Amino acid sequence: MSPDAPRPHRVAVLALDGVVAFELGLPHRFFSASALDPGWPGRLTGAPPPYEVSMCTLDDGPVMTSAGYAALPTHPRSVVAQADTVVIPGITNTAIVTQGELPTALVELAATARSDARWLSICTGAFVLAGLGKLDGREATTHWVYEDLFRRHFPTVDLNPDVLYVDHGDVLTSAGNAAGIDLLLHVLRSDLGTEAANRVARGAVVAPWRAGGQAQFIERPVPDESEAGTGSTRAWALEHLDEPIGLSDLARHAGTSVRTFTRRFREETGETAGTWLARARVDRARHLLETTDLPVDRVAAAAGFGTSASLRQHLTAAVGLSPLAYRRTYRAEPA
Repeated sequence: MSPDAPRPHRVAVLALDGVVAFELGLPHRFFSASALDPGWPGRLTGAPPPYEVSMCTLDDGPVMTSAGYAALPTHPRSVVAQADTVVIPGITNTAIVTQGELPTALVELAATARSDARWLSICTGAFVLAGLGKLDGREATTHWVYEDLFRRHFPTVDLNPDVLYVDHGDVLTSAGNAAGIDLLLHVLRSDLGTEAANRVARGAVVAPWRAGGQAQFIERPVPDESEAGTGSTRAWALEHLDEPIGLSDLARHAGTSVRTFTRRFREETGETAGTWLARARVDRARHLLETTDLPVDRVAAAAGFGTSASLRQHLTAAVGLSPLAYRRTYRAEPA
């Protein structure tokens, strides 16, 4: 390698105790020279690889992963101070997540990083970036399961649980697990171009870009018919979504006035009956798009939207995808 050759972009992956095993391996898989090698021109010229990936821990010792096995660091924690990019994979329910508290050693290590270092988090790694103050007053995301906990710990962060990742240039956050792949491919596109990102995606057998956001993956609990209050009415409504149900129909089933039902419904669910009903119809449509070959207009009718245009409007607003795009993405079996 020539003395004047550009050095690789240094990536330090900081593995904390309870690190999510899947996410720990993502940076090496997507940034490593082997991932880029098939079409990397420098392979034949002796140029350095685009990235140099190191994994470290807070005390230079092994950490227990979420899978129950120990992960050994490849480098000492001092690599954080030289890193161009620092990656924080997700962690399981340690005090960082449950209480929003960072260990002193973590704060001190983060302080050694370069002022121009780029920070990336995957899933609950956002709790670390928020705890370090890197997300104050900024939009960020994390796994939707942790939305309430994150908001409680970090009220100054503008949390957006409906996106796969958020890029501020110097700080990037992503949603849970596989959204880390989306984030790393996005970084590759930004650093090396679309061709390199697509090449890596093909090698990993993943889509180079996914439409939509986390709202596609959030499951809604089914109300229990034995619930007090409006639970039985909600269960009844789910069985009659193909009918033109209105607020008066719901109140009639519950045996109350519209005003009383409206108040009780909001108290129990935190939302209006109209909002809940629209979301239930979207969920029904999603299920039918995933599991049947029904034409879109019949899916719309079965979910109570009446027209395919109405279904398209509601589904796009909810998950960022049209009915046909949703079916292509989430079809259980090839059509």
